[in-house]
Amino acid sequence: MWKDFKEFAFKGNVIDLAVAVVIGAAFGKIVSSLVENIITPFIGMLTGKIDISKLHVEIGNANFTYGLFLQSIIDFLIIAFSIFLFVRILMKFKRKKEPTKNETPAIDAKEELLKEIRDLLKEKNGI
Repeated sequence: MWKDFKEFAFKGNVIDLAVAVVIGAAFGKIVSSLVENIITPFIGMLTGKIDISKLHVEIGNANFTYGLFLQSIIDFLIIAFSIFLFVRILMKFKRKKEPTKNETPAIDAKEELLKEIRDLLKEKNGI
């Protein structure tokens, strides 16, 4: 059982995932700081000195701070868009060269052999 766990834990995918989680958490903090310290004050400046993070509604004894929720939504949208751009750029680098219309894909020996067998069967059956 220990051997199976070691194989699982030290596979490249698991380590890559752990690194991605740590970097993602750090990136989330950077984006949260960007939203909290730059974007939110800028929006407040445009809307007449309104601080989005302090927007709230009091209903009875309950205090609903929906401004912080809006700030979290902005965080999420920036992080999601950044990840989208990163994955898109990564996929462009990984994209394989597709054959053009004039190029014919190379046929390996197995395919050639299968074609010959097919043609022989057609001749034998009179098709």
